[in-house]
Amino acid sequence: MTITIKTAADIEAMRVAGRLASEVLDMLTPHVRAGITTNELDKLAHDHIVHVQQAIPAPLNYTPPGYTPYPKSICTSINHQVCHGIPNDKALKNGDIVNIDVTVIKDGWHGDTSRMFVIGEGSIASKRLCQLTYDAMWKGIQKVRPGVTLGDIGHAIQTFVENQGLSVVREFCGHGIGRKFHEEPQVLHYGRPGTLDKLVPGMVFTIEPMVNAGKRDIKEAGDGWTIVTRDRSLSAQWEHTIVVTETGYEVLTVSAGSPPIPAFVTAGAALPAGT
Repeated sequence: MTITIKTAADIEAMRVAGRLASEVLDMLTPHVRAGITTNELDKLAHDHIVHVQQAIPAPLNYTPPGYTPYPKSICTSINHQVCHGIPNDKALKNGDIVNIDVTVIKDGWHGDTSRMFVIGEGSIASKRLCQLTYDAMWKGIQKVRPGVTLGDIGHAIQTFVENQGLSVVREFCGHGIGRKFHEEPQVLHYGRPGTLDKLVPGMVFTIEPMVNAGKRDIKEAGDGWTIVTRDRSLSAQWEHTIVVTETGYEVLTVSAGSPPIPAFVTAGAALPAGT
């Protein structure tokens, strides 16, 4: 499997798809509160993607080898669910944390992003986990530039997370993305500096660390999709789609409602206007 390098026209199309994915999360944000079900959020997202954006929700009926078709348009992973949680009729309640993962296909190109939401006040521990996971994603993103390796990104994330007394899930990772939902390379959120593929301009991939408050061990739930922490500790995840530029990186999955970039992120990163 080879890594596909995107042209300027490809990247422009992926900017559109990435912005649309982020705008779905903007639209959902005021609805993510106690009492709403994740099925209701799924319907809101589906209708917005299909009817407003004239786009396609990539997860719906997505069927990787060995899996049954995914039945919904977004993933909603709550509390100890790590990823790929399937929306259902159970209402969110005060204190829950939930990851909403959105992937939009527009004109054949994918935009993939996710955010964490704290329902109501939330505990100090859950808010800390969500914030540190966001920071961990950005620790990886700010490493991105030509000549750096994927191992450098993984190492930056892993060392930051483990220094906070948290753990990084190993079995799931970021991925190349473009006309396909998942392409090469795999982007591990742990690793050793100087290892794996070197980054070159035009590479597009996601950085999406899954961070557990307890141990890193996970297991699959009975629905064949949802992944949970084995010790039932809380888990958080954030995700952006990134392109390697000539001088650094550009985040493609940004919109008016994107959370602010952490203060520690170095100046000079290429970000779309308005962010």
